[in-house]
Formats: sequence, structure tokens, C-alpha cells
Amino acid sequence: MAQPGERSRSIRAMVVDDEALARRNLTLLLSKDPDIGSVVECRSGLEAIEEIRRSGPDLVFLDVQMPECDGFDVLELLGADLPETVIFVTAYDAYALRAFEAGALDYLLKPFDDARFSRALARAKEKFARYAPKQRRSLSRIPVKSRSQTLFLNVSDIDWIEAASYYACLHVGEATHILRRTLQELEQDLDEQTFVRIHRSTIVNLDRVRGVELQDGGEYEVVLESAARLRLSRRYRKRLQDRLGGLSSGR
Repeated sequence: MAQPGERSRSIRAMVVDDEALARRNLTLLLSKDPDIGSVVECRSGLEAIEEIRRSGPDLVFLDVQMPECDGFDVLELLGADLPETVIFVTAYDAYALRAFEAGALDYLLKPFDDARFSRALARAKEKFARYAPKQRRSLSRIPVKSRSQTLFLNVSDIDWIEAASYYACLHVGEATHILRRTLQELEQDLDEQTFVRIHRSTIVNLDRVRGVELQDGGEYEVVLESAARLRLSRRYRKRLQDRLGGLSSGR
């Protein structure tokens, strides 16, 4: 039984793959876990987008290569409707870096065995438990280890954060600190009223934003007080617009 304030959940899962056998394999593995409450199968990226927006699954196993709309297209088109946790599934290892930059929790390389699947599912359940909404507390300081010391950075001093595979680069003034956490994990610990994702590989401190500039090609750049210029992707534009109260040329 869940304790007071603890998130009790029956996980709603989704499997997205254009191959019926691959879907069936994942569905069978998921059905063996008592924490999985339901599993929905989608045969294409477009079908997945519609179903995710309709039912809001907790966990999505998403194939990378699919006709017409691949796994990365699915995430791009979903925008703010992204599922809580995504695990990419593919027969090719070439997409791993891009998958983690897109916020994937894990990357299952076909063919995988039951043990590898179990580890991926365990990571998802650990994340659900760790980031239960009622237990969530925003970080105020972040310990950053180097060879000779541990620095405790005030989160409020961070200008912006950049994804680098399994790591996050914390930009503080002219200094850059490397943290062994993914951008997805770090985002969960940050105050969402102050830190907002503007690109699949970038989080920005809103207190450091000087303006947003429209470029000749129709794309926007976020300009920081440090003069750093960061690309604003279409997927996150509305979220930033809501926080800043509109997009216009920076000063």
C-alpha cells in the first residue's frame, strides 16, 4: 500500500512499432510485470501521436525507424504532449546519442534479451518513484565533482544547460561544469517556473533571458544576458512564449 504522499501507480504503457512481431514481444514482456496496468499497441508514428494525445500513457516504447513518421518525428510533432517516459527501441545503434538528446530514458538495441528489457523497465519505475509529484522538491544547489574537489553550485547562478550524451553541461558565466546526469533527469529536479527547455538539448534559466530574436530564416534565437545565443526549436516555442508573455524581437 502506498504511504501518504507517495505516488501509487498502475503504469499505462504503449508500444509503438510497425512490425507486429516486435510489438507482440514487448507487449508480452510488459504483461508479466504486476506494475503494468495496461498496454496499448500502435502500428505507426501517426497512430501513436493520436493515441498519446488521447490517453496520455506513462511509458512509451518507441521504435526509431518507421515509414512516414519515425520515432524522432513523433516526439517533435507531439510538442508539449510528450509522454512522461520514452524508451527508444531500434535495431541500429547509430541513433543512441540523438535519442538521449531527445530525452529518452533508455535505448533498447534489438535483439535484446529479457534481462536487458527488465533493466530498462526497472529504470522507468525508479524514475516514476523518484519524481512522484507530491514528493518533488526543486534543487537549490548541485554538487559537481572534479578530480580534486566537489563544487556546490547555486542553481540560481546557472545561465543555461546543454545536453552532452549521458552528461549535462552547466553554463555559469564564463565557466562550464560537467555533470553526470542526463538533461531529462536534471530537468525533473529544477524549478519549472525558472528553468524551461527551449530545445531537445537545451534548458535555459528564464531569469537570464534578455530577449528572443526572429532570424531571417523564420527561426527564433534566445538571447541571454551573457550574450549567448541559443536556438529555440518550434517544438518548445509555445511553452517559452507562455512563460515570457509573447515572442518579439529582443532588445
